[in-house]
Amino acid sequence: MRAIVLEETGGPEVLRVSEVVDPVPGPGEVLIDVEARGVNFIDIYQRSGQYDVPLPFVPGMEAAGTVAAVGEGVGDLSVGQRVGWAMAPGAYADRAVVKASLVVPVPEEVSPEQAAALLLQGMTAHYLVNSVHPVAGDETVLVHAAAGGTGLLVTQLAKERGARVIGTVSSEEKERVARAAGADEVVRYTEVPVAEAVRDLTGGAGVAAVYDGVGRDTFDASLASLRPRGVLALFGQSSGAVDPVDPQRLNAAGSVYLTRPSLAHFVADRSELLWRAGDLFSLVGAGRLDVRIGGRYPLADAGAAQADLASRRTTGKLVLV
Repeated sequence: MRAIVLEETGGPEVLRVSEVVDPVPGPGEVLIDVEARGVNFIDIYQRSGQYDVPLPFVPGMEAAGTVAAVGEGVGDLSVGQRVGWAMAPGAYADRAVVKASLVVPVPEEVSPEQAAALLLQGMTAHYLVNSVHPVAGDETVLVHAAAGGTGLLVTQLAKERGARVIGTVSSEEKERVARAAGADEVVRYTEVPVAEAVRDLTGGAGVAAVYDGVGRDTFDASLASLRPRGVLALFGQSSGAVDPVDPQRLNAAGSVYLTRPSLAHFVADRSELLWRAGDLFSLVGAGRLDVRIGGRYPLADAGAAQADLASRRTTGKLVLV
């Protein structure tokens, strides 16, 4: 089968397709014929060496397809079943072996592309607005990179809970995309200071929560945008890691809360994993959650897909098909 095997870390050029032996599922595992794969910043962090991974390594932490074989002891998944997964490597290949405990059923009304574009970022958005800071209907929240894959989903899920959403974007085109997803107000950070604009839009009060997957470039503005006792959920670092923070800054900002969550800790229990994935699939099936696919690439062009994602010129989710 074809697979992209990471032999060394580096730029997008290290992502090369190879012919490898088909994997075989062991106990508690399933073999999946992969149809679509999500492209995520974690893939870039692993490829570049920012996150350590054992080499050789098949990247890709999210995909959807069909069960081709099941290992010993797997009782709740069957050959031919449509499934998806997130938070396990091996997606950049024709076939992948995944722990059955990480695999979720995909209903017929959700396509493989939608599932591959939704699971990692969608469950991230789900835990942010339902668990890290459960959004209330009378609140205003700030969503950075609101036209990106995760930002669009956070915006929609926050609106589902009745919140007023302020989104940040870099261009007129991205503003249109964010507003189409339900953003009530949009701040172009290339034109105005974000914290100042947020204060103006909230009558000086600030927002209840900031959902920030950008990191270094947005951290100070995020902190300055919060209301007293607000929550800064720093769930990613697409612009780079945030410098060390003096806890006194949280006091000075209004006794605010800072958390650095990750999806793994919010789907560690299988019942929680199935709840989050099931919620998302139900919303898609009901037409209440739009999964915007911003680009489709063949597997061999994984490097180009990652380069486009890193450039921050794209909107929505990029997938390898």
